Amino acid sequence: MTNSVHVLDRYYLGLTLLVTLGYQLLGFAIAWTFQFDKITDFTGAILTLCIGNTFYARNIVASALVMVWACRIAGFLLFRVLKMGKDARFDDIRSSFWKFLGEWAVAGYIRPSTTVSSLTFLSSSPSLAFWIAQILWVWTVSLPVTILNSPSVSNPAFGTSRDIAGIVLWAVGFLIETIADAQKYRAKATGTVPKGYPMNKGLWAWSRHPPYFGEMLCWWGIWILCISPATNGSLSSGAKAALYGSVVSPLFTFLILMFGSGVPTGEKPVAERYFLMSNGPPSHLQPFPAQEGAWDRYKNYLNETSILIPIPPPLYRPLPTILKRTLLMDFPFYQFREEKEGKAAIGNATRDN
Repeated sequence: MTNSVHVLDRYYLGLTLLVTLGYQLLGFAIAWTFQFDKITDFTGAILTLCIGNTFYARNIVASALVMVWACRIAGFLLFRVLKMGKDARFDDIRSSFWKFLGEWAVAGYIRPSTTVSSLTFLSSSPSLAFWIAQILWVWTVSLPVTILNSPSVSNPAFGTSRDIAGIVLWAVGFLIETIADAQKYRAKATGTVPKGYPMNKGLWAWSRHPPYFGEMLCWWGIWILCISPATNGSLSSGAKAALYGSVVSPLFTFLILMFGSGVPTGEKPVAERYFLMSNGPPSHLQPFPAQEGAWDRYKNYLNETSILIPIPPPLYRPLPTILKRTLLMDFPFYQFREEKEGKAAIGNATRDN
């Protein structure tokens, strides 16, 4: 066992919060000074390199899983930015300090599939709130590993059923997230999916948001791995409570993806786009190229493709609507109601163009 160092508190919560704050400020300062956004998506991952103080097998594995996840998504996002030359999400605000500060915060927890319209909505809120949200996001999702690596948790026994379950769950989620991102990028780069057609190749035929599902599994897997000492070791009641309490990490990930910057940005706004392709104003006023049958194809895609949990279309399609809207989480507020919202969408498109 290595010599433990107590800094600020027994669980390193204050230390990791300060480190997160420092890296976010450093990352923003570099991006603003050089008007250079290729570093943008790395800052949220750098914190994981600072995690680790006790070098038991479980601590090393848990820290490595977080770092692998962070490097994978940061590398993928950086690859996209390098291929594009810049991150288009920042085009309109790169020269404004306060707007860029706000979007800098937002970009840390918004995936590349986030739509321009949703970014416009998000950036209309106070910039400081999003900057704080970015700090809290990085700090919160790292809590299980932060607490596991603290001096208050010590249990070298590794290889329990929870350890194995956590690693397997993380591996499944990581593969789903990685494969789904690669499939969508390849489809866009090669034009495999024609314009006016939804992405329904590979994992996207079974789920409308497979990367989000994979990401949720990753953080649930890490939490299960990290709480193993609480169920198999002789820890203090405070340490056990801290480990169990770190469930806020996967729960926060679930909430932010299902109700914040994840699924909502890829449901109603996208449905509205397909609706306008088929029912929008005259072509010279269209915000999107007219595509005959686009809306009908998209409605069929919604009917046969699970919103989150991967389910084969032949099994998902015949399920009762009430089941889809509840247990399978395709909630009513995700729906674009053409009979109520269609006219307004056409009017807005005509006015904006």
